[in-house]
Amino acid sequence: MPRGSGALTGRNLSAQLLLGMHCVLKKIGVLTAIAIGAIALLAAPLTSWAGGEVEGKVSFAGKPPVPKEFLFSKFPNPGFCVKNPNKDAEGEKRLLHEVQVGKDGGLKNAVVAVTGINDEKFQAEFKGEDIIAKLCEFLPYTGVVVPNQSSFRVMNTDADPDDPKSVKGVLHNPHSFEILGPRSTTIFNIGLPEKDKGLDEPIKLRKAAQGSIFKLICDQHEFMQFWALPVTNPHYAVVGEDGKFEIKDVPAGKYKLVAWHPVLNKGKPIEQEIEVKDGASASAKFEFKP
Repeated sequence: MPRGSGALTGRNLSAQLLLGMHCVLKKIGVLTAIAIGAIALLAAPLTSWAGGEVEGKVSFAGKPPVPKEFLFSKFPNPGFCVKNPNKDAEGEKRLLHEVQVGKDGGLKNAVVAVTGINDEKFQAEFKGEDIIAKLCEFLPYTGVVVPNQSSFRVMNTDADPDDPKSVKGVLHNPHSFEILGPRSTTIFNIGLPEKDKGLDEPIKLRKAAQGSIFKLICDQHEFMQFWALPVTNPHYAVVGEDGKFEIKDVPAGKYKLVAWHPVLNKGKPIEQEIEVKDGASASAKFEFKP
């Protein structure tokens, strides 16, 4: 048959077959891309709407109590501890500001936490933050712990070059307690005599479910204190001077939200019922009184 007759030769047949396969693959690719895009669009709301937010403010009503006073002369290292800025005008007394209130009534150092969620993975991995002994003060003043914590750390950063006995370090003695009402139980009691040396100890609050709290105090300097609320999930906040808090990614549901301060309301949390909805914000306000 003549070449110009349009008959399919082996070469033409192969070319057409390849072209057909290309078109089919191209269509499959387009369909696959469309399918992937649809899945992504469906998944996007699930990701961005997984849980809600809890926000609000903790306030103090009335006149704040005066700070506790401690004569430097009654404690070790008075010449060094007086370098702490929390003191009276004469430099004779250390002032412990247990209740700190901002200009708009915000209660600094309150802890807000969502209760009723037992996140075992969070508790197993929780390490907390280092407590720093600086200028005869434990920093921060408040925080959180978990009931069975594998690592609780305290670091001593104090040394006094003007005191031959304290050149290598000012002796601090972190003493921790579990406190429930009038009862307290020692968890650990360890001296830290050298600067830049610390401790790393496990802690266990056996009565956390009953409402116990954690306290750390220096046996050498009573005004050095740290307090903590036991939590069982990552949905908590330690509020700043403005008293405001924001807790994100809280699973949808109804919960008790608590606000706690170590020396107000007899050390007991204030509770409030909240409902968290996916992709929404729930608000709460707490007010402590003298």
